[in-house]
Amino acid sequence: MVGSVSSGWRDFWARGRWWTAVLIVVVYLGLYLLAGLGLGRIFGHLVDNQNIFATPASVFFGIGAPLVVGAILLSAFVASLGWWRPIFARQPLRGRWWMWIFVVFAVAPVVLRLFGIDYGSYGAGVVPMAFFVGLLIGFTEELLYRGIVVKILRDGGHREWMVAVVSSLLFALSHTVNLLSGQPLVTVAVTVVFTFGFGMMMYLVMRATGNIIWAMLLHAFTDPTTFLASGGIDASNGAAHNPILDLAAPFNMLFVAAALIAMVLIRGKAPSQPQQLVQA
Repeated sequence: MVGSVSSGWRDFWARGRWWTAVLIVVVYLGLYLLAGLGLGRIFGHLVDNQNIFATPASVFFGIGAPLVVGAILLSAFVASLGWWRPIFARQPLRGRWWMWIFVVFAVAPVVLRLFGIDYGSYGAGVVPMAFFVGLLIGFTEELLYRGIVVKILRDGGHREWMVAVVSSLLFALSHTVNLLSGQPLVTVAVTVVFTFGFGMMMYLVMRATGNIIWAMLLHAFTDPTTFLASGGIDASNGAAHNPILDLAAPFNMLFVAAALIAMVLIRGKAPSQPQQLVQA
């Protein structure tokens, strides 16, 4: 009986239907939000809602703690299906040379922010904690969207153009949950557009480098440097500007333009044999 249930569970997710990709994202977001509510009730007094980057504890319990739960849930899900190896294996499609242009494009604003952040304006331990939380963000979000969702869509036989667009679109739409925290509709709408572009960049990083780990690492540096440069989450004026940060600022919009170009260039379809590499 146990073996039958396990086989049925794996078969359900292995069929590669597009709606199962939507299902896993919706279920994950629901559990993530519930974890945030529960942890908020217990540790909410440690979070400075006026300035979440006031203390390391505020950063961890305000952003990181629900991600720990999310990482555990996603890891358990992947382990239950035996998907660790295929998700972290070399990509079944080789990246084309032009994809490296987008990798450089995605790295550039991170480097600019690393040099432009006023680290001294933050209290002791806040910056290291922000980067630790960044690792949690990179791992969980890339595992879900560029790992699980991409695998489901590829298993369904979808062409790579659709794999890239749908996985990035689900990543972008997941940010609509920010409405529940009281963010203005306009801010959330702009965030969804920007994150679609960023999602496409992470897909291209994964394809160009051949492994999801590099997308995880780049994502892990992108979010904390963005937070620290702006002085908050989805903020734009929380920190003093300088010429280096001003150079990094337009990249969110440029990611959207780059994503539209990439959508025209992406070709191919993942082979039925995961170990087979093809040009696409």
